[in-house]
Amino acid sequence: MFDAATTELLRAVLEEVCANVSRNEIGARAHVASRLLEAATRGERSPDSLKQIGTEALREAPSMWR
Repeated sequence: MFDAATTELLRAVLEEVCANVSRNEIGARAHVASRLLEAATRGERSPDSLKQIGTEALREAPSMWR
């Protein structure tokens, strides 16, 4: 379990990375969230690093339109 500050950071990064992704694209959002959680579990807390990880995850995320 993460502390409140880390949880808020992860939520903010997820929303920023997925700002242009429809809320209906659940698979893509879940993929990004999963990668962010993995990084945070490894100890990553840098907002810039998390944004980069999230952006890379979004590029490889499954999409019903691809």
